[in-house]
Amino acid sequence: MNASVEALLDRVQERGGYAERQEAAGAVQSVLEVLGAHLVGDDRSDLASLLPRQCAPLLIDTAPANEPLTPSGFVEAVAARHDVGVADARRAVTAVLATVAEVADDALLRRIITQLPPGHAGLFGRTDPA
Repeated sequence: MNASVEALLDRVQERGGYAERQEAAGAVQSVLEVLGAHLVGDDRSDLASLLPRQCAPLLIDTAPANEPLTPSGFVEAVAARHDVGVADARRAVTAVLATVAEVADDALLRRIITQLPPGHAGLFGRTDPA
């Protein structure tokens, strides 16, 4: 993608069914911050380079997490960060991560998913790697 942030927000807004672009922007911010805290090394910076430049700090400048999150824990972390309910957080997570999955090539996406505990692939709209 590495297109405009507006194009990214439009895609997330459409995918998440958000009425306002600002809602999509909040979803992108919270999900990328939680994701960034759980990725390490080049995968995090490689993904950041594919997203609009405004998204890079959300992934890269987030402090590393103390422990891995289950998929439901990931959604709950987004809910807490975004101050929304779990159902709204799940909508944000699936909208943003499915958009991320469109941006990343298969190899990078596979590396990202394998850094996360089993079950996260579904949040990206994929199946777990074998």
